[in-house]
Amino acid sequence: MKTAVATDTNSGLNKEECIKLGIYLLPMPFSISEKDFLEGVNLSSRDFFAAMEAGEDIRTSQPSPGQLCDFWDEILKENDTLVYIPMSSGLSGTYETAWMLADGDKYKSRVYVVDNKRISVTQYASVLEAKRLADNGTDPIAITQILEKEASDSVIYLTVETLKYLKKGGRITPAAAALGTLLKIKPVLTIQGDKLDAFAKVRTMKQAKNVMLNALEKDLAERFSDVDIEKTDIYIAHANEYDAAVKFRDEVYEFFSIKPENMDIKIQELSLSICTHVGPGTLALAAAKRHQI
Repeated sequence: MKTAVATDTNSGLNKEECIKLGIYLLPMPFSISEKDFLEGVNLSSRDFFAAMEAGEDIRTSQPSPGQLCDFWDEILKENDTLVYIPMSSGLSGTYETAWMLADGDKYKSRVYVVDNKRISVTQYASVLEAKRLADNGTDPIAITQILEKEASDSVIYLTVETLKYLKKGGRITPAAAALGTLLKIKPVLTIQGDKLDAFAKVRTMKQAKNVMLNALEKDLAERFSDVDIEKTDIYIAHANEYDAAVKFRDEVYEFFSIKPENMDIKIQELSLSICTHVGPGTLALAAAKRHQI
């Protein structure tokens, strides 16, 4: 049985990476000033942030059932089964649409949709895990069960440069945004499972980084049971802030006493779906525990 692995651009993966990895990628739709775009097709990261800077109205969307079916049909021409990993069901209706389609007669026992409660770099980790399992001969039902069972073995902490986009997306009230800006409050947010939640409030980027580092250290000890970081991958993610991300990675290596030659802490761009709500300048620290085959 030949099992394919597919995801969408909410994972932060791009077309070139997916070709190398043998993973299928569905571009997510966006609306910018009422014009339709597909991420990675006619909407690049550079164009996205330019539109943000210009103050254009940016809205996220989800693929239509027809687009999803066309995507799956093309994959199933060359594969027996498909494990499809969309973003968390708690953050979008994409999972529900995909699950309903997969439960129909056409795709029953051929397409398996994973609700892995993740997005961006942690979703990326799940996709790599699924591919590793598939290449190891694991059947699609078992892959789905493993990813869903271990969905909570991941976390993202992030801090924003401005409260403007959280306010615009309705994540905080205009009054809270105004007060936070006045007091120069820099929130630290977290994504664990299917929600974007407030985690802490600080005043400086240095304090925000320390909060994220200490929080991850606690997670490694208490949630992941991996103090020595032997079974967990760490990621730095950013929103149009690569140089700051490189600096933060060095700080992570130092904080955890990790030698770069012993662990590759990857730097990824935050998915544009997250960037829509948090804005440019956002820095994130993420981790995902690996499944032990």
